[in-house]
Amino acid sequence: MSVRVLQFGTTGQLARELIRQAPAWPVELTALPRAEADLNDAEQVARLVHERRPDLVINAAAYTAVDRAETDIETAFEVNAQSPACMAGMCGAGGPALIHFSTDYVFDGEKGAPYLETDPPEPLGVYGRSKLSGEQMVLASCPRALVLRTSWVVSAHGRNFVTTMLRLAGEGGPIRVVDDQFGRPTSAADLAGFVLSQAESLAAAPAGDPRFGLVHFANAGETTWKRLAEAIFAEALGDAAPPVAAIATADYPTPAQRPARGTLDTGKLESLFGYAPRPWRAALAEIIAELKVTA
Repeated sequence: MSVRVLQFGTTGQLARELIRQAPAWPVELTALPRAEADLNDAEQVARLVHERRPDLVINAAAYTAVDRAETDIETAFEVNAQSPACMAGMCGAGGPALIHFSTDYVFDGEKGAPYLETDPPEPLGVYGRSKLSGEQMVLASCPRALVLRTSWVVSAHGRNFVTTMLRLAGEGGPIRVVDDQFGRPTSAADLAGFVLSQAESLAAAPAGDPRFGLVHFANAGETTWKRLAEAIFAEALGDAAPPVAAIATADYPTPAQRPARGTLDTGKLESLFGYAPRPWRAALAEIIAELKVTA
């Protein structure tokens, strides 16, 4: 019997991968677009969970405009905190399990080593604060919630660092990329595949199962944005790869501050789930191959 999954979000990188991969798993996935489930309306979100009565809820919708959030504070908190909290409250102790996603932006990047789930968060901007508030309220409201923090999500579709870099290469202008911010790129396809592989088990797991709670997920290997850009060009363009000039964060001012080293430690993921994320370079090769097929 398939697990009934109610998914919020249809257009983001992760949402699209979940929809695409779901047929390969024992799940019956219903994905709600914004027209049917507006995360600006927390009461509507809670009502949908109550009416649909799924076995598992996946919240793959979020406010991700990091710089815009600095002035659009109310919307960022409504989408990233209040609505997920209502979702979690409706799941509660006796309702469906819940999978929610958060970000490395809950950290300030000053630790000097990869972050553990137990490290105290210190977000630098509104986006990070809204996501931190969301994960805290979700975990407080639903004892069968798994919150997956991730970082630097990329895929073959939508707006992300890979597609942006390839667009810039096609335009032929100079390419300058920040080389003093460190993190772990994450394939949306890999994250979606992991979530779907756990859907049946988590939907049946009782409160108190150690897999519920806060867990980090990212592909293996630390890099900088500049080195990631160079890897994208090498994989996609080979000898035609354009040069990438290194710049400092200070040379590329943005409304929101980014963590200098928000690298996530995934040891808990590996010990709890027996899942070791593959290197980001292997995931990137698949993304580039998919882009070449669809070009």
